[in-house]
Amino acid sequence: MSFTSLATRLRPLTLGVATASLMIGATAASTAEAQERVRWQVPLAFPSHLVGLSTPMRFLSESLEQASGGNINLRYYEPGELIPPFEILDAVSEGRYDAGFTWVGYDQGSIPALPLFAGAPFGMEPPAYLAWHYFGGGAELLEEIYEEYNVKPLLCSMIGPEAAGWFAEPLEDLDQIDGLRIRFAGIGGRVLERLGASVTMIPGGELYQAMERGTIDAMEFSAPAVDRILGMQEIVQNYVLPGWHQTFTTAHLLVNNDSWDALEPQTQALIDMGCRAATLYGYSESEIENPKALRDFEEEGVNAQVLPDEILGELRRVTNEVQAEIAGENEMFARVLESQQEFMKLHGNWHVKGHLPRSYYAPENIED
Repeated sequence: MSFTSLATRLRPLTLGVATASLMIGATAASTAEAQERVRWQVPLAFPSHLVGLSTPMRFLSESLEQASGGNINLRYYEPGELIPPFEILDAVSEGRYDAGFTWVGYDQGSIPALPLFAGAPFGMEPPAYLAWHYFGGGAELLEEIYEEYNVKPLLCSMIGPEAAGWFAEPLEDLDQIDGLRIRFAGIGGRVLERLGASVTMIPGGELYQAMERGTIDAMEFSAPAVDRILGMQEIVQNYVLPGWHQTFTTAHLLVNNDSWDALEPQTQALIDMGCRAATLYGYSESEIENPKALRDFEEEGVNAQVLPDEILGELRRVTNEVQAEIAGENEMFARVLESQQEFMKLHGNWHVKGHLPRSYYAPENIED
């Protein structure tokens, strides 16, 4: 067959492909043009470079802008640029901002149940919490809580356990807690108060100076990768593990309900999917960066102390007392706690019997 006759036969196919490509391009362009434009200012509770805590918000913002062809723009602002970190809920609830990105446990003073969603002592590990949140009723309970505040909460980040904190000396006995001035968050803070500590809440950006100046004697903030960014190892050399007070840590995108309801379903779906992807992003990122940070701490001489069972057992006993008291005072806290504990019974049986014991995961037990 000659080149001319081959070209003649292929011409209709070529024209068809070209026409189809033009139609697809035109459809995509018209879809992008037709999609509503979203321009939200989003204040952050944490600096945007903190691994797993705020980096998912950066991921979310960039991903939504790309997926929407530039139509969805969630512009985030560093803590204090727009409002103080602890005012995000009020600002979103009142409609001053369409959305905010925060650790919801900061609002435990007005909503006692929130720490159970933000990171609870002796609570679920991340995979179990995700299962409870998405399939065990957790998301519905959180939406019910925020309904009266005119806020829609979207889980938008998760990391694994935090460290129990930085202490001047190894924690050998809980009597050492008595009289200690310590920065601590969530229900764990109430547990330490029960043990005699003077607990304060200080934003992450102010912790280095507070420790350096002796305003506080000890502190916890996050997991190793984040604590390393804050530079705590330059001041204190004793790092206490594990994070009994927060077996997971979440962050949420809080959206004003009126702003959410005004969105088209397609836009709502994109933001919801974006937050689910951001949650996976944050957890995955933290699970590579935390072990590297812990390794670096130990190589530099930081004492990574693992609490003995006796101390952990006593902390759990006091935690149970504190949570029972809060449940007796607040019906929603009681409902959420019961839901989580029932799920932990179900999941715990699978976790203990279906997963290898932790001792088999330790590198020294890996055989060639």
